[in-house]
Amino acid sequence: MDRSPLAPAAFPSLPAIAGVTLRTARAGYKAWERADLTYIELDAGTAVAGVTTQSKCPSPEVEWCRDAIPLGAARALVVNAGNANAFTGSRGRAAVEAIAAKVANHLACLPSDIFISSTGVIGVPLPVEKAEAGLDAAFAAAPCDWEQAAITIGTTDTYPKGAKASALIGETRVDLVGIIKGSGMIAPDMATMLGYIFTDAAVDPGLLQQMLAAANKRSFSCITVDSDTSTSDTVLAFATGKANNARLRLMDDPGADAFAAALADLCRQLAHLVVRDGEGATKFIEIRVEGATSDDSAHRIGLSIANSPLVKTAIAGEDANWGRVVAAIGKAGEPADRDRLSIRFGATQVATHGLAVEGYDEAPVAAHLKGQEIEIGVDLGLGEGRATIWTCDLTHGYISINADYRS
Repeated sequence: MDRSPLAPAAFPSLPAIAGVTLRTARAGYKAWERADLTYIELDAGTAVAGVTTQSKCPSPEVEWCRDAIPLGAARALVVNAGNANAFTGSRGRAAVEAIAAKVANHLACLPSDIFISSTGVIGVPLPVEKAEAGLDAAFAAAPCDWEQAAITIGTTDTYPKGAKASALIGETRVDLVGIIKGSGMIAPDMATMLGYIFTDAAVDPGLLQQMLAAANKRSFSCITVDSDTSTSDTVLAFATGKANNARLRLMDDPGADAFAAALADLCRQLAHLVVRDGEGATKFIEIRVEGATSDDSAHRIGLSIANSPLVKTAIAGEDANWGRVVAAIGKAGEPADRDRLSIRFGATQVATHGLAVEGYDEAPVAAHLKGQEIEIGVDLGLGEGRATIWTCDLTHGYISINADYRS
């Protein structure tokens, strides 16, 4: 599969995180010659937080993580690529339990300390014998780097995705690293496909959960590729505590705000990487909504625009058809007043107070739409609510990828 034209030039240089060891192996979940099982070992004392899909048909891996996250402790993460193990009944749950038991036995810890994700085709039970053989191979494998782990968790991704951030807690520098996969079935109510964040900071799990939930609301929950929410969406954050900073327990603790800002920045970077790899995407679109009656209302209006096939195909065709934006706003079910509405493409105002701008010159808008970075601005003129949503265009490439996904 060709690399997305919106991809970064190269995978970033990411620091090692003390207390985190990465390994990959080939379990053979599909007929491919590549590693498809990622095993990440975490030192004892690692705290965990997470957010999971709001799909009413979640995978057993999601249910397992939901049960384990409140316990606050983690010793390992296992990610299977090529098989989502979703909608697989008791056989799917048994596979998750077998994986957790095998890794817990290897590490002499509780099964609830093991976190598991799977991604790929829905409706096919994860073969336990392949998972266990893959784990044996991973246990014996040499440690790998972040790029190899990022490649291994991918499915239809055209490039591996990773990012970093850092913060000062007192005089102690702490590092954060994230890897993520996602390209299609992206319309998260919480997170986007599978994302994992690792830090050497010492943070109580309750505070880490609070920070991750807040960061998620402004990042992963603000992106969409195709309006389809996955059964498997999971984002997990692991804090090993190896930086030996003054432990963060409350948001009022010195350095907590700096760490929260770094976490939010990392989540935003990762979210953008997913949109830039949207299936068939050729343009990255930022939609800024302001003047709504509330932030939540602005968010829903932004998603209505971002999920509109008519808006997305117009952008793909570099057509400044702002009437499609009006239609998407109108169908959102949120407060809007036609005669107060203003719209811009890039820096050019195209409509204001319910009318096209008199003498509007389409040339600068056409030039803006020929680029890869597109901005649409909407002012509803009703209040102080605002939100930013990120999406991509909709091209023939999306249809080609998904028409033969299982084959």
